Amino acid sequence: MLKTGTPAPDFSLNTTPDQKISLSQLKGKRVIIAFYPADWSPVCGDQMALYNEMLKVFHKRNAELLGISVDSKWCHFAFSKDRNLHFPLLADFEPKGAIAQLYDVYDPVEGECNRALYVIDEEGIIRWTYLSPVGINPGADGIIEALDEMDKKK
Repeated sequence: MLKTGTPAPDFSLNTTPDQKISLSQLKGKRVIIAFYPADWSPVCGDQMALYNEMLKVFHKRNAELLGISVDSKWCHFAFSKDRNLHFPLLADFEPKGAIAQLYDVYDPVEGECNRALYVIDEEGIIRWTYLSPVGINPGADGIIEALDEMDKKK
């Protein structure tokens, strides 16, 4: 994983079949990046559902959430619609896992993202990271604590 205190690499990925989002578009906001292995898997589904429920809490802390996996934009579209998610899922599809590799969270043996979290401040600096075992939902407590800690340092 990338070290805290370093600038988060910019990227641009599809969030819908015909739209992209880049990290630099969110400058001025805090950004939570949730890398996860795959849509439709039980742990990933639970993790994304939890984060969907936590969106108001994240937004109160000036934070936007981005989910990233190596699934395609079409897979994300179907998964997001099925789960009624209200945050972007970004397709790190082709070249496969390029952004996950940039953030040092790609598993080349499995061909998917590790389950990893980044919290980035308003200026694009990584302030908190967490690597979870692939079979365990990391929850939201660490994210909330990291966002609250950033408020204390202002």
